Amino acid sequence: MDQGELSMDKILLIAHTEANGSLSKASLEALTCAKDLAASLSTTFAVGVFGENTAKALEQIGSCGAEKYLSVSGADFKDARYATDSYAVEGIYRKAQASIVIAAGTSRMNRVIPGVAHRVEGVAELHVSSIAGSATELTATRWLYRQRIEAVITRASRPWFLGVDSGNYTAWTGSTSAVTAESVATEAPAACKRSKVVGLESPGSGEQTIKPDAELLMVAGAGWTKKQADGTVHAQEARKTILGFLSKSGASLGGSKAMVDLDSENREAFNFMTHLNQIGQTGTSPRHQKGLSTCCHGEEPHAVGWRFINERRAVNLDANCGWARGKADVLYVADAFAVMAKVNELLSK
Repeated sequence: MDQGELSMDKILLIAHTEANGSLSKASLEALTCAKDLAASLSTTFAVGVFGENTAKALEQIGSCGAEKYLSVSGADFKDARYATDSYAVEGIYRKAQASIVIAAGTSRMNRVIPGVAHRVEGVAELHVSSIAGSATELTATRWLYRQRIEAVITRASRPWFLGVDSGNYTAWTGSTSAVTAESVATEAPAACKRSKVVGLESPGSGEQTIKPDAELLMVAGAGWTKKQADGTVHAQEARKTILGFLSKSGASLGGSKAMVDLDSENREAFNFMTHLNQIGQTGTSPRHQKGLSTCCHGEEPHAVGWRFINERRAVNLDANCGWARGKADVLYVADAFAVMAKVNELLSK
């Protein structure tokens, strides 16, 4: 496709339903992305939804202004399974015949987007942070090398499938409205159902500590499990303090690599913290409005995980720690045990 023909691009948003039949915040963010891109290209967009029952999700976004609504609905599409998910996504794409396909970068969609793009002789980009378009150019921006390099990508090849990471767009909000969706499929072929979904299993942490939508991220470093001023380890007190803060504040919990590796080193660890909580160069880069680091030294490999945190604060006894060297907006030189105990006391009131 010639770059001068970008205004002819047709845009399609594909989303899957959640367990309750609605669309997730990540999918609503992708919807905002699709609407904004359609507006910048002066074109329309279509929406395709798949899941066990898509009626609630379609009604949820019925007033979004889409030109067409497509649906793949049935028991075969309830659970995340590559064969049935890719069948649904491919079916929606072939029905819409769009040149730009946008989806939320959920684990479920990221797993199938590359395969479907290959089947339809298209190209795919995952972990996209923004998409911009004009009459002559369409670009996708994403981070590389653990958020150290920002790449701006443009392609002439179509169709172009784009998985947009959560946290980059504001979730679409609007009134519910009944819509008439065109049914694409209600059942998958037998060949797609050879794999059976027998259930869902979550990490055995015993606590819901990862909350992507929380305003605040608390990060716990290995200092919580080391000897304190009295020469002893206060792991149980640390556990109570951290969980108390999470419960009272509604914050999400992150951990340094040293913290989540404690169990493998035969040291006393927190059963509510797994490698899924790890942030930093070898972990994740969460997106929260505010971040509070406790008992962390703030070395570059760890601090890189804070790249998208808007306000950073740290509590550490060492005034010369890594957080003091330009990585924190505010550094409290104090004992994290005492500070967080006081914070919990204030939150209780």
